Amino acid sequence: MNANILVLVDHFNGALREITFEMLGVARNLVDTAGGGSVQALLVGEGTAGWVSQLGAADTVLLLDEAGQELLSPDLTLTLLERFIEQKTASLLMLGGTNLTFGLGARLAMRTGLPLVNFCRGVQVVNGAIVCTSALFGGKMLIDVCLPGECGILNIAPGSFSPEAGKVGGTPAVREIPKPAVEEGAVFRRLIAPAAGDLDITKCEVLVSVGRGIQDKENLPLAQALAEALGGAVSASRPVVDQGWLPLTRQVGKSGMTVAPKLYLALGISGAPEHQEGMKDSELIIAINTDPKAPIFDIAHYGATVDLLDLMEPLKAAVEKRRAVAK
Repeated sequence: MNANILVLVDHFNGALREITFEMLGVARNLVDTAGGGSVQALLVGEGTAGWVSQLGAADTVLLLDEAGQELLSPDLTLTLLERFIEQKTASLLMLGGTNLTFGLGARLAMRTGLPLVNFCRGVQVVNGAIVCTSALFGGKMLIDVCLPGECGILNIAPGSFSPEAGKVGGTPAVREIPKPAVEEGAVFRRLIAPAAGDLDITKCEVLVSVGRGIQDKENLPLAQALAEALGGAVSASRPVVDQGWLPLTRQVGKSGMTVAPKLYLALGISGAPEHQEGMKDSELIIAINTDPKAPIFDIAHYGATVDLLDLMEPLKAAVEKRRAVAK
């Protein structure tokens, strides 16, 4: 097996995203395991040349430092990736499953005929073949896919791998590439940040996070009382926010906030990959869910399969009693 892998560097608002290092670490491990091949990183964007030294896990950085390209342009990036495939520069492409690049994989697969593995959470070499693990149905099912001919496109689910393996400093070779002539259907003008919310949950040391299991908006005061007893705040998974029960600023996950409190108490949250991406780095994760097979238990340090509505008030009382004794 000879793995030539191309990683699309994912960046946003002037900084490299962690998914970039996740992909570089996986790519480096695949090439080293295969005993041959190379890792290339495609870096596109204005003023991005200064990031090359952070991409030491790659053998070569393909650089397009172009004015007016503050964010990745889908049409430009798609054209470049298609060209590298046609030129056989790479046989395996890795894209981050982020809101900036998620749709590129499907469009590229349609244009090139290469197989696409979406929501990829695992990649390994088995008997000389590349086997990918894809998460289906919100992470409730995992399926292994063997790539035919060791060629394909992998849409890596953020948070699936440790980024540390990809955080390698160094001086990879740099090859500057020209900007191809392409008609861009969408052009980035400027980033408008949302107004500040009532609370910045990214700075909270304790979060009591509620999901579908809270059942009704009228039950939210129970979670609020528990959060106050613990000295924290209430946050939520996307379904609760979509119902309008809590503001978007309280949402944890891929389409919300990324948090890392000392304590993350997940109440009635199944733990889909999109939610895990936003809270997996919490120091202590305690999950409460009636479904023993809920994905949240895969990353929780402690858990219980009980109804959260039966737990919140007794837990609050126990916390208050312990604090009273401590005084």
